[in-house]
Amino acid sequence: MQQLKQLIFEAEKKRIAIGHFNISDIAGLKAIFKAAQELNLPVIIGVSEGESGFVGMRQTAALIKSLREEFDYPIFLNSDHTHSLEKIKEAVEAGFDAVLFDGGKLPIEENIQKTKEVVDYVKSVSASQGTDILVEGELGYLGGSSKILTEIPKDASINKEDLTKPEQAEQFVKETGIDLLAPAIGNIHGMFKNVPNPNLNIKRIKKLREAAGVPLVLHGGSGIRDEDFLAAIDAGISTVHINTELRLAWRKGIDAALKDMPEEITPYKILPSAVEEIKKVVEKRMKLFNKLD
Repeated sequence: MQQLKQLIFEAEKKRIAIGHFNISDIAGLKAIFKAAQELNLPVIIGVSEGESGFVGMRQTAALIKSLREEFDYPIFLNSDHTHSLEKIKEAVEAGFDAVLFDGGKLPIEENIQKTKEVVDYVKSVSASQGTDILVEGELGYLGGSSKILTEIPKDASINKEDLTKPEQAEQFVKETGIDLLAPAIGNIHGMFKNVPNPNLNIKRIKKLREAAGVPLVLHGGSGIRDEDFLAAIDAGISTVHINTELRLAWRKGIDAALKDMPEEITPYKILPSAVEEIKKVVEKRMKLFNKLD
């Protein structure tokens, strides 16, 4: 089976992207894995600090490992938006395939310093274990939560002058040694209820990929227009994160199940509706990212 780094580079070469989908429970994992299997595409499962705190880091890693081994399938696990070296260590010790240290809200010099500490630790563990755990760094603040928005998050890097600059990306990668870069390119976490999210700066993506020299990750994918996704992937994005759309689908499925079965109290009879709604979203996104009809 190919390693995650190989798959990311292959996706970039083909001008497609690997889908990264966050989970908070077994329903989400079942839905994402079903969709990936049916489309025969690699997939990354993400858990933020809040999500892994609920599911459990070791428990999540064990679930992903069991699916990968039982089905011989390229499913990987990322510690998404991790804010401390201590939490990074927990993820690495649990067996995660990748980690994102999120210092996007920090001044760049402090972000570089803390991200380099993470890289040094992770790479030392990888070398001792003979593994290749990927480290992603974030440069620019994208907002703090995957939720339905009524306004742009405070301090989010959404204006052109606040977007990640190519010279910053080059410096950041060179001084930290990260494998992947998550820049601010007009994207935000969360999605607006009735309108699409702001447009991505496609020209900036091209410049950032050239300057950074490492694959780029698009966070805050929920609510972005399909044409923006495709343009961003063509410009150099090779991994796309989706979370809010999945949470919305989970809620939609639960609401529908309870409406149809108002007296039902059995979780395994209620949750399949959430699984199906999440699966629809994942299938749609994976097809788009891989340019499948």
